[in-house]
Amino acid sequence: MPVPPTAYGPQQRRLLETTAAEVYARAAEKGPLTVNKTTFPAGTPEREAVDLLIDLGLLTQRSGSKRFHAVDPSTVQSSVVVPLGQQGAELLAESGRWADVFGELGQAYRRTPQRSDQPVTEIRGYANINRFLQATVADARTELLTAQPSGGRSAATLAVAAERDIRALERGVRMRTLYQHSARRSTATRDYVQAVSLHGGEVRTLDEFFNRLIVVDRELAIIPGAEGNHVAVATHHPALVAYLTDVFERSWERARPYTDREASAVRDIAADVRAMTIRMLVEGHSDPASAKRIGVSTRTYAGYIASLKEEYGVQTRFQLGHAMGRERRMRTAPPADEG
Repeated sequence: MPVPPTAYGPQQRRLLETTAAEVYARAAEKGPLTVNKTTFPAGTPEREAVDLLIDLGLLTQRSGSKRFHAVDPSTVQSSVVVPLGQQGAELLAESGRWADVFGELGQAYRRTPQRSDQPVTEIRGYANINRFLQATVADARTELLTAQPSGGRSAATLAVAAERDIRALERGVRMRTLYQHSARRSTATRDYVQAVSLHGGEVRTLDEFFNRLIVVDRELAIIPGAEGNHVAVATHHPALVAYLTDVFERSWERARPYTDREASAVRDIAADVRAMTIRMLVEGHSDPASAKRIGVSTRTYAGYIASLKEEYGVQTRFQLGHAMGRERRMRTAPPADEG
């Protein structure tokens, strides 16, 4: 049976914490209070405080007395706190039911085929994007494709992702995730891969830079907005979803399984990173831009450049560029005539 709304709320609590507490302390320390128009004039904060204390039962008249005595708060606390707690529990339950209804409506909306009036939806703010992703992953029925660039994600982010993704895998959803090679350096990413792999998730890494992408059941695609990762764009447009799915599949075919730890695979991955570093250097990208495309910090990228200088036996980047250019010319030069 629903509990009727209590008459006490934040306004009454604040009054009890301040003026009413002072009046109550006076009655407890100095004895019963005389309450009339002279001692507590109508319309004053003190009179409001006295009325509240009387209503709560913290001030009461004893038999044969016209004055108000202080009452032990423990004897009246439950009459206020218990109804508030019951009302709070009912509000929480009701809010959960509202959330369920909105969730069902959201599923119906997200599974609707292409809508001519709104083929693209923009989601702004990291909190809203995360809520949207949680809901879309929970709605997935058959497949999730995810591309996560820029190296390993934070341990906290991956812990949440692992819990969410494992639930999807346990429902029978096939999940494939693509990282850059640099993610192999992340302990948190290794833990995530191990967790999802045990439930059938597949993870691969690629040397190339790519943008963030999520494809759900080949019906919905989510990509970053033009303004940055704090904006996401979701589309149900069949042609766009098919195109983005193909982009993922082509990258997936070139990528290497994360779980491949054989010496030959490790050497190949190191060679991929080296080739990408050389490409960034030759194309003249800045260190921050190059580091972002490889998926490492600027400091790590500088370490790659230092290793190349040591490999080519040079001191400056100019000398390094010259040495690599000379090597490339020698490899591509036609063979000399032998007679």
